[in-house]
Amino acid sequence: MRDHRRRCPAPPRASDRTARSAGGRRLAEVRFDGVTKRYDDVLAVDRLDLAVADGELLVLLGPSGCGKTTALRMVAGLEDLTAGTISIGGQVVNDVDPKDRDVAMVFQSYALYPHLSVARNIEFPLRQRGIDKDERTRMVAEVATTLGLEPYLARKPAQLSGGQRQRVALARAIVRSPQVFLMDEPLSNLDAALRVQTRADIVSLQDRLGTTTLYVTHDQVEAMTMGDRIAVLDGGVLQQVAPPQDLYARPDNVFVAGFLGSPGMNLVPATVAPGPGGTELAVAGGSLSLPTSAIPEGGNGTPVTLGIRPEGLRLDPAGPVAATVTIVELLGAEAHVICHLGDGTRLVIRQESSVARPSIGEAVRVAVDAGSVHLFDGATGRRLGTPR
Repeated sequence: MRDHRRRCPAPPRASDRTARSAGGRRLAEVRFDGVTKRYDDVLAVDRLDLAVADGELLVLLGPSGCGKTTALRMVAGLEDLTAGTISIGGQVVNDVDPKDRDVAMVFQSYALYPHLSVARNIEFPLRQRGIDKDERTRMVAEVATTLGLEPYLARKPAQLSGGQRQRVALARAIVRSPQVFLMDEPLSNLDAALRVQTRADIVSLQDRLGTTTLYVTHDQVEAMTMGDRIAVLDGGVLQQVAPPQDLYARPDNVFVAGFLGSPGMNLVPATVAPGPGGTELAVAGGSLSLPTSAIPEGGNGTPVTLGIRPEGLRLDPAGPVAATVTIVELLGAEAHVICHLGDGTRLVIRQESSVARPSIGEAVRVAVDAGSVHLFDGATGRRLGTPR
């Protein structure tokens, strides 16, 4: 997938978020221009071009080791660049000391001082700046009210729950009123229910503050529910950047298609072939008719990858593709029927739980919603025209 390097489109400019300022300050656009980071023989980030708009919450999404945390740490000044430039608010910061970059970072590990009270943890960056005691007290009280931390100000971190500790870490970042928030998987240590609540809290808080935010996660549900836009990385290379729904509806390549979604898009090897009604896609277990507009260059015999979201498939005795059921996962309101084609290709079909479920080992026929079909180049993995 490394040949899928792309330059991101211009960030959104028109929303009221971009016009706001926190504490009367100009908000900061963050730009990566040709940014590369290499550790000896390891290329962690490869020529990254990306712009985060003033007041935007942009999510860096990708699997472990894709370069997203390295990119975040370069903005913070915790990692040097091998090549390229990073700018904040129009100023190149490559050689600016971390403490002078006016950014605040929230870590996965909270990074609280265990011997200090909640109040002292929150005010720590203010003490470093030499702000007088009365003003520190006022600012701590204000941010504690915002995050519901007033009852815990005298406690030590060990006396708090994971969610409370994460709110203290957020408060310590917010109290500085930085130009940019940098968040590195801040919810990964929380249980599932608390993650849902805390991500909603972060979105609400960021929306009120209007502070430019770069948020790193490997969790695509977090990315889809939190980001104004999502930048997907793989192997240090930017694969695609777009608003969440656009990314889901029109992935640029097979990596994005398979990574985004829960479960991800079904990706099926196929070949363009002649059929009785015109051109078809031949797959293991059957074939699918293709609209003329969707026929890729190269004609018959051209290898492609057929992409179909699980909700675009259904079990139908008259379906054109044969498969065998291997497992059925019940998930409350829905079920995932997992099948395999004759060549071993795995298909996931999303059903409502009220629909009759097949048995494991049962031979079934699968129908495809033509409007849900995506086509990708069989060699490069890049997107082709989508049948409509």
